Amino acid sequence: MLRVRKAPRILVRHYRSRRPRPVVELVAQPHPYTRALGLVAVVLLGAWLGLLIVGNVRAPVGPMDTTMTLRPSLTGGTKINVSPLGALELRSHTAPLRLDVDVDQLDPVRSQALVDHPERLSGLQDEVAEDVGAGTLDLAVRSVVAVVSGATALGLAVYRRPRRALAAGGLALALLAACGATAFATWNPKSVLEPKFSGLLSSAPSVVGNARSIVSEFDVYQKELARLVTNVTKLYDATSTLPAYAPDPSTIRVLHVSDIHLNPASWKIIASLVQQYRIDVIVDSGDTMDHGSAAENGFLDPAADLGAPYVWVRGNHDSRTTQEYLERMKNVHVLDDGRAVSVAGLRFAGIGDPQFTPDRSTEVGGARSEELAGARLASALRDQEAAGTPVDIAVAHNPTAARETDGDVPLVLAGHVHHQEMEVMRYGTRLRIEGSTGGSGLRAVEGKNPDPIETSILYLDRDTRRLQAWDEIRLGGLGLTTAEVSRHLPKENQPGARSTVSPSATSP
Repeated sequence: MLRVRKAPRILVRHYRSRRPRPVVELVAQPHPYTRALGLVAVVLLGAWLGLLIVGNVRAPVGPMDTTMTLRPSLTGGTKINVSPLGALELRSHTAPLRLDVDVDQLDPVRSQALVDHPERLSGLQDEVAEDVGAGTLDLAVRSVVAVVSGATALGLAVYRRPRRALAAGGLALALLAACGATAFATWNPKSVLEPKFSGLLSSAPSVVGNARSIVSEFDVYQKELARLVTNVTKLYDATSTLPAYAPDPSTIRVLHVSDIHLNPASWKIIASLVQQYRIDVIVDSGDTMDHGSAAENGFLDPAADLGAPYVWVRGNHDSRTTQEYLERMKNVHVLDDGRAVSVAGLRFAGIGDPQFTPDRSTEVGGARSEELAGARLASALRDQEAAGTPVDIAVAHNPTAARETDGDVPLVLAGHVHHQEMEVMRYGTRLRIEGSTGGSGLRAVEGKNPDPIETSILYLDRDTRRLQAWDEIRLGGLGLTTAEVSRHLPKENQPGARSTVSPSATSP
């Protein structure tokens, strides 16, 4: 029998020490910030996909069938889509989420029930409030599930680690909770007082109410979205026929236009607005022409037949020849050197632009000449006040001149800068700057994007001759067909606000 002898331990150790050891490669780990940004990107994309796929709720709201959806947004707010009429936008909150309410259709059974039993309209408001509340709660629950599920699923697909996937879902839930808290903290129940209309609904202000009812009755809609959605049933019928604005003896409607710059389409737009809104007086704050040449004068002829008195001041693209041609026109009131006229129950005074720049070169006089013109206008306003005939609205082309009237008139109108502004100046005068009602004229084709056509309708109380509200109208520029109307109220006229005293007396 052979016996196998074991190798000495020292030899075994020597042999093991000579065996090749496995090579360990060092893999570079990503920076913690890079990993965190990657996780955030996965969370945001997953949450968005979740909302896109399952984050909506179909809910009946009164006589309508709606779809409610949460969408990522930089500005927040609420958008009510009333297909095919257009949309209403509300600045209801400021958060990275927007609430979309799509009105899919009117339920014929529920709508007919309201027609057959009008007494049910009194309870429709509460019904709508309950429906919106239930739909919003359902939407919130579904959105939480959609966001967390989407972020978790995408996290699992990207990282392939359950712990990372759960971290993505938890972070998505935390972000959604933060967005909800931000929306709640910035919730603005008065946003329904200043809706923004687009599409065919741009005629909706004509059925929403007049300036007096805005102040005295619009507080009825203080239950935010619920009460506004109630009115959508009326808008379906009303906007389909584009009704004219209901005349109101307590309201003077002023159409403010400016910077037409030889755009012939402007006359048709102005005539349409005069008819639809029953405009009492049109105010043009200048730059109706582009070069001010006598050859252009024929362009001005439609101003005499627009259906309302036309008050005009000279802009820096309008010449003295332009002014003389308009002065001979019937129904046109030219203002210059502080001259005052009474038109449609209002007293106007204005001054022409002291500079004439048909070649669009730098003005020789500059801002100083505008300030001097404004000072002359302010002096004329004070003279009118002393004579017992205070001016209600002053007009100048350049805002620099218009600012010199601060404290001497309640409202001053200007243009020149081709965009809309509204400002209450230091001494209480409200400055309204109009955009270009001609879409900047032929210059609209020089840039990549055409300038919009902008104008405004100002609503003034016939007794006090103070501004009650205004509608900003914005139409797509050359080649575009969009239309938007935004209604605005001065702070002092919003329900519950304390009244303030404007410059100048309240009676002639």
